[in-house]
Amino acid sequence: MISTTNWIITIIALLVVVVIDFIWAIANRQKETSMREVTLWSIFYVSLAIGFGVFMGYWLDPQSQQEFFAGWLTEYSLSFDNLFVFVIILTKLKISREKQQLALLIGILIALVLRVIAISVGAKVIEEFQQVFFLFGAFLIYTAVQLFIESNSEEEEEKEMKLVTYLTSKGIKPFTIALITLGMTDLVFALDSIPAIFGLTQNVYIVITANIFALMGLRQLYFLIGGLMQRLVYIGKGLSVVLGFIGVKLIFHAFHGVDIHEIAGVHIPEITITQSLSVIVGCLGVATVASLISTRDK
Repeated sequence: MISTTNWIITIIALLVVVVIDFIWAIANRQKETSMREVTLWSIFYVSLAIGFGVFMGYWLDPQSQQEFFAGWLTEYSLSFDNLFVFVIILTKLKISREKQQLALLIGILIALVLRVIAISVGAKVIEEFQQVFFLFGAFLIYTAVQLFIESNSEEEEEKEMKLVTYLTSKGIKPFTIALITLGMTDLVFALDSIPAIFGLTQNVYIVITANIFALMGLRQLYFLIGGLMQRLVYIGKGLSVVLGFIGVKLIFHAFHGVDIHEIAGVHIPEITITQSLSVIVGCLGVATVASLISTRDK
């Protein structure tokens, strides 16, 4: 159980970091983002997340640490999908590179607020209806199959462009449209990521902090791997396996939640967080290495 003091300290610390990042983005909104800058910020945010997970042991148990790292890795990896759509939105709206940084930051902050609300609602639903894990599990397996069969980036592009066209027809400025579409797009992606992380932990503190750390580094990641994204051709396949695995784990958990431990004499296994973390790291590692090898001539 997380004490009120720990909640307050965590929220204040994260707000301080976000405010510093926001001030930096505003101060440099007329400058083109350099590779050195985004590299240093990316290293900072990744180190911050790792440091938070390591020192979490002072107020939580080792399993909670593993749950945080599994959740953060999953959410951070799923953010790659967001990046593909972000590139499409900012390119189509012809947002200058100087203004992209501020647009991304504000859009991500909007998404962060919406995600916290969605997580709070999801936690309440889980508390009242444990059977919802059957629905979450089935949805993740369906999403995994769709993601494995084909990339849905073209479909997402079509949806976003319809929204952009509608908002433009209402006389809304491109920069404002970018903020709206970035925030709403991330909320749509949360439909996959939030059930996925609840499949790894039901601790709301871990769910929220893992999401915050994943989103906080997203802006820098956008600039850092702009060209590399075209080479990660198998990352979608790796993510689909991760989502499918978590979906199966959720269904197993749901069966145990309703006191069904065997089906036709076969014991339903309980997948540990250590096993989950190993699968996540393994799938993403194999997908990344395979992608880079496959596209080494490009």
